[in-house]
Amino acid sequence: MNDLIKKVDEYINSQANLDLLRFITCGSVDDGKSTLIGRVLYEAQLIFEDQVTSLKRESKNQGSQDGDIDLALLVDGLAAEREQGITIDVAYRFFATERRKFIVADTPGHEQYTRNMATGASTAEVAVILIDASSGLMPQSYRHSFICSILGIKRVVLIVNKMDLVDFDQFVFQKIVLDYETFAKDLDFESITPIPVSALHGDNVIERSSRMKWYSGPTFIGLLETIDISNLSKSQYFRMPVQWVNRPNQNFRGFSGTVVSGGVTIGDTVKVLPSGETADVKDITLYSGSKNQALTDEAVTLVLSKEIDCSRGDIIVQGDSPIEVADQFQVNLVWLDSEPGHQGRSYLIKTQVVQGGARLSEIKFKYNINNLDHLVTKQLNLNDIGVATISLDKAAPYESYKDNRALGSFILIDRYTNATVAAGMINFALRRAQNIHVQNLGINKNAREILGGHKARVLWFTGLSGSGKSAIANALEGRLHKRGYRTYILDGDNVRHGLNRDLGFSVSDRVENIRRIAEVANLMVDAGLIVLVSFISPFKAERDMARRLFDDGEFVEVYVDTPLEEAEKRDVKGLYAKARRGELPNFTGIDSPYEAPENPEIRLDTDKNSIEESVEDIVKFLRLE
Repeated sequence: MNDLIKKVDEYINSQANLDLLRFITCGSVDDGKSTLIGRVLYEAQLIFEDQVTSLKRESKNQGSQDGDIDLALLVDGLAAEREQGITIDVAYRFFATERRKFIVADTPGHEQYTRNMATGASTAEVAVILIDASSGLMPQSYRHSFICSILGIKRVVLIVNKMDLVDFDQFVFQKIVLDYETFAKDLDFESITPIPVSALHGDNVIERSSRMKWYSGPTFIGLLETIDISNLSKSQYFRMPVQWVNRPNQNFRGFSGTVVSGGVTIGDTVKVLPSGETADVKDITLYSGSKNQALTDEAVTLVLSKEIDCSRGDIIVQGDSPIEVADQFQVNLVWLDSEPGHQGRSYLIKTQVVQGGARLSEIKFKYNINNLDHLVTKQLNLNDIGVATISLDKAAPYESYKDNRALGSFILIDRYTNATVAAGMINFALRRAQNIHVQNLGINKNAREILGGHKARVLWFTGLSGSGKSAIANALEGRLHKRGYRTYILDGDNVRHGLNRDLGFSVSDRVENIRRIAEVANLMVDAGLIVLVSFISPFKAERDMARRLFDDGEFVEVYVDTPLEEAEKRDVKGLYAKARRGELPNFTGIDSPYEAPENPEIRLDTDKNSIEESVEDIVKFLRLE
């Protein structure tokens, strides 16, 4: 009994000392990713007897091998996956051999699940890309390879699967490998190792195949056991975002977080950003006690040698290698949402350190996934991969994704649905951001308001074309002008003759149209004016973006609520008629949506009330008389 316990302890210790390889399987639909991983688990005897029995029973009912054992069912665990014979979600599996431990992310091949594939690739060190030998390279082969490249994966195992369907033909294998290497020459891979495989029958998975004697390279599992990942480690510099200030009593104050790169030892000098204060590490504590050193991926609490300004959202870094802080970046984006991303639109951003607002300042281009050509665009659609610039509403510590995955990655989140719309990787900070500083002026908005004798604000008129926005704004300005108020009207049609004459009526152009006018209105409010903005401004996101530019109480949304039928009756320009004939594309209310305000400060019913009555309602609300 003691010998058995000793052997178990020896085995546990030997497994604990093995290094861990994270890899991803990806590629096109039905190329055998799940079958390959199932074959590895099955042949390496890494599943229990009751699992084998259950697998055989389920293979008869839900399998795709005519009653024979279907190894893909070992990985595809969702009912919908088994019913359709496809992978939908990322399936993570742990297994180990005598030489290495593994975590595999088996990802879906369908285009609509590209977001799941990107999730699996974000933590992988090696990409296993499968190609169906009978089909060759497919669009998803290109897309998944490119995503792996921009997500920093350097090692690729190219599995040419289903060699049994092409009679184990060496020429077919070599042709696919040549096609893939030609495509991948512009990707940032350091090594590509091709292996001909039949996952269904086990050829070159664990044992070398007798039916492909022309192949002399490694088997799949043999390569995974020996592939060198020593130079794929994370940044050598210590970085730890602060997640919690740990203060259980007056005698203890520590800073808790997970080390995202490098390591720290008691006695090291560290710096806290953004404050820039430095201190020495006095202690490194865990729930069970103290330790001398903390390494990457360890969750610890640091006790520093002195009291310094440090709180949740700050980052503690190695004292002699501080990181830069910026609020504008050029980034790679993988668009994950069915709602397109438009140039100029505002989102929420979440990094390892910062959560806040971010604007998609410019979409430089998106990639043609088949040949990596750059395509000019102002929007990113589902599964598009592009290069863009983003502007944050506050500066964030960063490193490029190439140097540090943890501090160079982020997600964009829709402000209204809370859906993750994009995964992003920082390329570099924009140099112009370092040259722009706020200039303190001697005269401020408050002084200008005192001189003008009234509070500055913006009245944002929104509604359909023909609703009466401009007429009401014009009448209101006339009334305010007579009373001595300093005003100005920014009208949609007038502004498009000058400032915005370069913009059309696509969604992206409408977003930029409102962004520019909101910035102009903000300057005018700072000048102490009452600004009357009369724009259709059909999208809630852009109206909310405009509101965020102003202080509380300065932004008054005026919804000129007129039914579409009534607006068409008033259309003296004949715009609605042209739109219905297809002569004016992207016309609001016809083939472009109008998102009505849900809680405007003022709602005007111009179907029932006159212009004079509407003006009176606004004046009463503002208490200007």
